[in-house]
Amino acid sequence: MRTVLTVVAAVALVACFLAVTHIAVAQQGSLQASAGNATPPAKSPGLAALDSAAREGKYAFILFSKENSEQTAAMRQLLHAAMQKWNGKVEAMEISLADAREKPLVDRFGVSRAPMPLILAVAPNGAITKGFPLKCTKEQLQQAFVSPCTAECLKCLQDRKLVLLCVQSERTQHNQVASEGARDFKADARFTKVTEIVTVNPEDGDETALLQELKVDPKPPQAVLVLL
Repeated sequence: MRTVLTVVAAVALVACFLAVTHIAVAQQGSLQASAGNATPPAKSPGLAALDSAAREGKYAFILFSKENSEQTAAMRQLLHAAMQKWNGKVEAMEISLADAREKPLVDRFGVSRAPMPLILAVAPNGAITKGFPLKCTKEQLQQAFVSPCTAECLKCLQDRKLVLLCVQSERTQHNQVASEGARDFKADARFTKVTEIVTVNPEDGDETALLQELKVDPKPPQAVLVLL
């Protein structure tokens, strides 16, 4: 039987991802603007806290602000209440754009001109999973937690790379052919530096939401390749 590899053009999900990734893309311009400095700036306390959260496998929620306005106070109170609920599973920090020590962190995320206050949710792998300018709800904050595979895909897209998502399990047919097809695509000189291969098990319940967004059968009879 002829093997058919289904390639899904996940336009809707990519659009959703790009709504988040515009912040990550903007940071490149900020970094390039400061590339001429002969002496690299000292690491900010915020960056140190972010790195610590990543090492511990924690999400980081960063509240950026320009002034201590009523909106900032409301966002601070909301984040504080959420932190109590999450009970140490998340790292939270507040960064003032007026604090010169935190310029490296502000530049990293390219938020110097973003509407303030702003909360960014950052997964342990460094992917921005959600951004909340001006206001948000506790339900929206909860939505910032995504599956490991979603975070991996987001990080690749925010690094301006293509993602070849291999959806396969022990039950799917043609796994080897699908994997070889993905590797052949990445081996092409035109794509090798801008493509990452990510594998997801459709039987993993944590990844159900991702597959639903991609409109991929959670119980596919054969391996599926999704190009993001």
